[in-house]
Amino acid sequence: MRRFKVFFNIEKEEQWLNEQLQKGYRCTNISGLGIYTFEKTDKRYVMRLDYQDYLPKKKFVEYKGIYEDFGWVYIKGFWLGGIRYWQKEDDAQNEIFSDRQSKGNYYKRLMGYSFGLGMLCLAFSYMLYKDSGLYLTEGLWSMKGALFWKALLFETPFVLLRLFPALLVVFFGSSFYKAYRKYSMLKEK
Repeated sequence: MRRFKVFFNIEKEEQWLNEQLQKGYRCTNISGLGIYTFEKTDKRYVMRLDYQDYLPKKKFVEYKGIYEDFGWVYIKGFWLGGIRYWQKEDDAQNEIFSDRQSKGNYYKRLMGYSFGLGMLCLAFSYMLYKDSGLYLTEGLWSMKGALFWKALLFETPFVLLRLFPALLVVFFGSSFYKAYRKYSMLKEK
């Protein structure tokens, strides 16, 4: 079975993958384009996601070894860094973070990820909007009647596309704030 799904929230992606496991479908592959491949299984599995920055080959081998020692199977991850997908048969030890400090470090990595992508989108937004407004049709606002409405309706989808990077800035800012709150709550306890 294959499913196409795009996630911007790592925790919602993990929740969705575990819901598929509850339905009896084990994840076997995840493509970079958001295509998830599943196979039917009778066994109970659990899936956890971790975010890691770039790891040199030696550190990556150590990282994988630690998880594999506890029964986790590495499904997918990008060599430059990003989300790492881990799966194993369901047992009493279903968490990949053994203590508060490792969970806190996870949220710190998520904050860095959100901040970096948010700044990238902000810079791209600045480049898009610095010399012009959102509507680029010359004389649009001086047009009258039906010509104005046709031009406005024609250009509005393009305006929404130009707004997308700015919306991503808001999204990644929100993601940063959520990770920061969870990180702060772990530090306080």
